[in-house]
Amino acid sequence: MRTGRKGLSALILGALLVTATACGGGGHSGATTADGKGHESAKAASKQSQAVVTIAPKDGAKAVDTSGALKVTAAKGKLTEVKVEDSKGHEVTGAISGGGATWTPSTHLAAATTYKVHAVAKDSAGLTSAEESSFTTLTPQNTFIGNFTPEDGSTVGVGMPFSIRFTRGITHPDDVEKAISIKTEPAVDVRGHWFGNDRLDFRPEKYWKAGTKVTVSLNLDGVEGRPGVYGKQAKTMYFTIGRSQVSTVDAKTHKMVVKRDGKVLKTLSVTTGKPGYDTWNGQMVISERLVVTRMNGETVGYGGEYDIKDVPHAERLTDSGTFIHGNYWGGGAFGNYNASHGCVGLRDVRGGYDKSVPAAWFYNNSMIGDVVVVQHSNDRTVSPDNGLNGWNMPWSEWIK
Repeated sequence: MRTGRKGLSALILGALLVTATACGGGGHSGATTADGKGHESAKAASKQSQAVVTIAPKDGAKAVDTSGALKVTAAKGKLTEVKVEDSKGHEVTGAISGGGATWTPSTHLAAATTYKVHAVAKDSAGLTSAEESSFTTLTPQNTFIGNFTPEDGSTVGVGMPFSIRFTRGITHPDDVEKAISIKTEPAVDVRGHWFGNDRLDFRPEKYWKAGTKVTVSLNLDGVEGRPGVYGKQAKTMYFTIGRSQVSTVDAKTHKMVVKRDGKVLKTLSVTTGKPGYDTWNGQMVISERLVVTRMNGETVGYGGEYDIKDVPHAERLTDSGTFIHGNYWGGGAFGNYNASHGCVGLRDVRGGYDKSVPAAWFYNNSMIGDVVVVQHSNDRTVSPDNGLNGWNMPWSEWIK
């Protein structure tokens, strides 16, 4: 059958309309499958999580307390992620508790610092909800620091505690002590003990093992040591335990036995405190070393009994003024009788120039942290807080 031009055009137009309808997907019929699953998928995609995340303090808060203010909670769901960091990217550690209901930091926050919080919670349907916040902690008007010994990077004897003295009396000792961590290699249990409210010493139960490496982290920035007074130190320091040296002074025989790593290194003649000025008994740690120093009786309550301007080779054993030092005026006392005002004296020469005399030898073979033990004196045992002498306190009392 022959078709005219108009008939052919109509057929072509009809074919194009059918093709457009089949491939274009336009109209209501192309949006829904026969079983309606297309509607269900769209509905599911539009659902929101029922979990509600709350961050305290509120976003933009200023002058926030460094302890107790930061808390993240979830309702109608469980926390799955909480990240808190300062402007330098340092993260704040914390823990999720209550089956996912709460996150709290494990430590205090630093003062005058801006923190960002990102928290995510998931509801029972597995849908997540996230919240973010930023706040700034308070700027303290009153602060404290801790002056510590030994020095950072030093090598010290086996009796050296880590001792820190605070510039303000501490009324929140647990918070301050918690902010100081000590790690050792090899590992050993190290505990702190407070002497009054301004001094905290750390030591192991027994003398350090020679060669021990000690790392101390002072995370005091932001710690409220007393009402309205905050720490401002954030520092990590290191020290190393050198060889073991313990010297034992016998006030009756007037001898001192120096042991290095458990073996006798030398025996020296000494003189200790005369009657009425007896030397303390007990374990004493060398805390200061002076090639020459002045010793004046007035500074230790002995009036004008002596004033020696050039005492050589002096090493401090107590805060109250006990030294082990060179003595060039003692005559025949060394090894024979006690003639000092409480110090342990070793024969020396005026000016300390002779390296062969006992005082020079002992000084040149000693270091900060070495132990000097005095026995058989007529005085009592030195107080644990008189110098770095906590070894005179039983471990059971130290860790109370």
